[in-house]
Amino acid sequence: MDNLLIFIGLLMCGWFFGRRAEKKHYKSIIEREHKFNAIPAIASRFPPADTVYDQKLVAGSTVVSSDYFKSITAAMINIFGGEVKPYEALIDRARRESILRMKLQAKNAGADMVFNIKMETSAISAGKIGAIEVLAYGTALIPPNTNTVIEADNLNVAT
Repeated sequence: MDNLLIFIGLLMCGWFFGRRAEKKHYKSIIEREHKFNAIPAIASRFPPADTVYDQKLVAGSTVVSSDYFKSITAAMINIFGGEVKPYEALIDRARRESILRMKLQAKNAGADMVFNIKMETSAISAGKIGAIEVLAYGTALIPPNTNTVIEADNLNVAT
């Protein structure tokens, strides 16, 4: 009986702290998305032909780990079948964070936009807790004769 109470207590702690960290990360993502809305990230392979741009490869990478509650919930869903919704938030957060980091690199290079963006996703497993890595990359289009301004942005976000 004591082991069951410990298990339930740990499960509730995982739910509470994991949900709190996820909400904090989403709040940070939304704030930074508004900041970087001026730099479009477009999946098209063909940039506008009306202007000649300098080009630079830009990339952003993020690793987001699962919490115990999501891992246990996902394991139960795998047993009974169905969509593994607990991991959808992990993928969404990692994807959006990677795009933001790519846009920050493009902004630091003086780019107006990022074209031909691609995303690579990989699962990282360490025991029972898993994580997901997303790499977003694309071609930053920099107008000619642009003075580059480097901005230090705090990318350390509790996840």
